[in-house]
Amino acid sequence: MTLLRDEDLTAAFDHASRSYDALTAANPGYRAHLRRSVRRLGLPGDGAGLRLLDLGCGTGASTAALRAALPAARITAVDASAGMLRRAAAKPWAGAVTFVRAPAERLAEAGVTGPFDAVFAAYLLRNVSDPDAVLVGVRDLLAPGGRLGVHEYALSGRRADRAVWTAVCRGLVQPVASVLGDGRLYRHLWRSVLEFDTADRFAARVRAAGFSHVRALPLPGWQTGIAHTFVARRPEAAR
Repeated sequence: MTLLRDEDLTAAFDHASRSYDALTAANPGYRAHLRRSVRRLGLPGDGAGLRLLDLGCGTGASTAALRAALPAARITAVDASAGMLRRAAAKPWAGAVTFVRAPAERLAEAGVTGPFDAVFAAYLLRNVSDPDAVLVGVRDLLAPGGRLGVHEYALSGRRADRAVWTAVCRGLVQPVASVLGDGRLYRHLWRSVLEFDTADRFAARVRAAGFSHVRALPLPGWQTGIAHTFVARRPEAAR
């Protein structure tokens, strides 16, 4: 199948937004893994004085993970899908959270400007047409020494992990999504992971975008070898 991109993908997420929280809640560890990835950023204290960008916030699960770990931080949460963003913004939020509709490639046009102390992107880079350009743009939004956290389905490269991913998608996710009328989006999910970078290749892509201290960290449970946290930093300014 042809992967969904740009307006077609945004429209599919708009349609799926009504059932998205219910489907992700059925995924063992989904929210706990997001919180783990946020903690792996290694940001200090309760986030007081920090400015964070949640890029591709969806219905707000990643925003909630940031808020749980860093309750005093200021968060700008961005998504291209109006439907997903509407669901996120309707939830009760403690502290400073601002929601902005914008594609990851056109943040400046929507008034999203740095510097940020950290950028967190969950399940995003696999879905953009030009991940290299988005990574460079993110790097430029970070303050020197700022942190990048990417939480993504990026397979280890083992055949067994590809097989598990396909079994989960075809046996569980796609049948339910088809009943809900969102089969096209979740077929995209299955195929996009198979066609995306392995964890090692994505880590190399992050380094090539100008980041330092790049690490790929596995997530536990059934997603071991399937989902990873990638952490990196924008290099400090030259002295």
